Amino acid sequence: MSDALINGLAGAGGGIIAQLITYPLQSVNTRQQTERDVKRKKRKDGTIEQMCQVIKNEGWGRLYSGLAPSVAGTACSQGVYYYFYQIFRDRAEAIARDHKRNGIGDGSVGMLSSLVVAALAGCTNVLLTNPIWVVVTRMQTHMKNSKKSQPSPSSIAPTEKVLDPKEPPPYGTGHAIQELYDEAGIWGFWKGVFPTLIMVSNPSIQFMLYETMLKKLKTKRALVKQGDTGVTALEIFLLGALAKLGATVVTYPLLVVKSRLQAKQITTGDKRHHYEGTLDAILKMIRYEGFHGFYKGMSTKIVQSVLAAAVLFMIKEELVRGARFLLTKGGTTTRKTRSA
Repeated sequence: MSDALINGLAGAGGGIIAQLITYPLQSVNTRQQTERDVKRKKRKDGTIEQMCQVIKNEGWGRLYSGLAPSVAGTACSQGVYYYFYQIFRDRAEAIARDHKRNGIGDGSVGMLSSLVVAALAGCTNVLLTNPIWVVVTRMQTHMKNSKKSQPSPSSIAPTEKVLDPKEPPPYGTGHAIQELYDEAGIWGFWKGVFPTLIMVSNPSIQFMLYETMLKKLKTKRALVKQGDTGVTALEIFLLGALAKLGATVVTYPLLVVKSRLQAKQITTGDKRHHYEGTLDAILKMIRYEGFHGFYKGMSTKIVQSVLAAAVLFMIKEELVRGARFLLTKGGTTTRKTRSA
C-alpha cells in the first residue's frame, strides 16, 4: 500500500470522526453566515442560545440536517486532499534532495514549497468535491429560508392549508439536488467555486503552520532526547488547533461569501438579499452590512473548525502510525515465513 493511499484513507477516517463530533456547531455557523438581515440587532443570540432555539422550534434533527452528504463529502474531501498532498509532498521532497546533491539547499522542503504543495492539493480537492458542499449548505439553511418565504395567513384562501413551520415537509438530499439543478443546471453544483478556490489558502496556511511547528518541535525534541523525534497525540492535537486558528482568522470573510452564494438565493423581494456572483455578493455585503457582515458567526467557526482540525490531525496521525506498524509487522512476518 502506497504512503499516499495510507494518508488518504487516514485523512478520510479522521475527517469523518471530527465531522460527527462538531456537526451541530457547523450547522449553526452556516445559518449565522447566511443571515442576510441588514438591520443589526442590539444583541445577537450566542451560539448556545441559537442551538437551543433550533432544538425548541425545529427539533434535534435540524442540527444534523445534511449530515449524510456532509460525512460523505468529508470522507471524499479529506481522502482526496491527503492523497494528493502526499503525492505532491513526495515530489517536492525528491526535488529538494536533487537540489541538495547539486549544492543547493539543505535537502528539506521549505515553507514556500509546503504552501505550494498544500495549495495544489487543495485546488484538486475543491474542483472534485464542491458539488457535495453546495448540497450540504442547501440542507443546512433550508429551514430558515423556507420560513421566510412562507406566505402570511391573510394572503391565503380559507380553504388552503397552511403548513406549520414547526413541521416542515421532508427535505432530503434528493430534494436539494433537484432544486439546485432546476435553478442553475449542472453548473449550479459549482456555485461559490471561485471563493472556495481562494479559500484553498486556508488549508494551505494551516498546513504550512502545522508542518513548520511540527518540524521545529521534532528538531527541539531530537536535541533534548538524543535523536528521538517522536511526538504525542496531545501535541499533534495542540499543533493542529493552533494551525487552524491562524488560518481561520485570516480567511473567514471568504468563507462567509462562499456560504452566501451556495445557499438558496432569494430571487423575489429585496434585491439586497440576492447575489449574482462573487463580486456582487462582496459589494452588496459591504454596502448594506458593512465589514461586520464578513465576520458573522466567526466565534462559532473558530470553535468548530479548531476542534475539528485538532481531532482530525490527532486521529489521522494515529491511523497512519497504526497502518504503517501493521504493514511493517506483516511484511516482517511474511519474510520470516518465507525464510523458514
